[in-house]
Amino acid sequence: MTLTLWLTFLVAAILISVSPGAGAVNTMSNGLRYGVKRSLPAILGLQLGYGAQIVLVGAGLGAIVASSTTALTVIKWVGVAYLVWLGIQKWREPVMEAVEEDQSAISHRRQFWNAALVNLTNPKATVFLVALFPQFLIADAPHGPQLITMGTTLILVDCLVMLGYALLASQLFRFMTTPQRQRQMNRVFGGLFVTAAMALASFKRAA
Repeated sequence: MTLTLWLTFLVAAILISVSPGAGAVNTMSNGLRYGVKRSLPAILGLQLGYGAQIVLVGAGLGAIVASSTTALTVIKWVGVAYLVWLGIQKWREPVMEAVEEDQSAISHRRQFWNAALVNLTNPKATVFLVALFPQFLIADAPHGPQLITMGTTLILVDCLVMLGYALLASQLFRFMTTPQRQRQMNRVFGGLFVTAAMALASFKRAA
């Protein structure tokens, strides 16, 4: 992959990550509640899910999933149900005074796997990657190194963007000084998760 081609791909990767979606909502929700440092497990979880999608597409299985209406539909509705569940959980989440220190380790694991499932159950990512990768692959060059370069670029860019989202959300923490404000914010993010679920439910693959 030439430098010019990689820079073009880098711009595409940045636009992909900056575009608001379920992953961004998840990151901002954690950033607001826990701050940047304690949001890292969720950010890493998102990258696990994203990385699995990249490997899936790179191995050629993504094309099979993308071409199978049944497989894509099943994945889509699992993702919809999961986002709705996250929204309900966020809506009902207790205020921060109720979060005890001895629960932090469990919370980290839960954050990680919740975030991983957000990206794993997103068929839009599979379809998008199937459409994106061929645009940048050089046909007469080994595909493995090119896919590794693109996959690494996507994950590193997404990590940085998600850190930015977490940092932005954490700045709102000082305004969340009362239980009432915290409940309101929990309900805002709960609503955003459900909105993301509705957007995913309305997703239709281009013919």
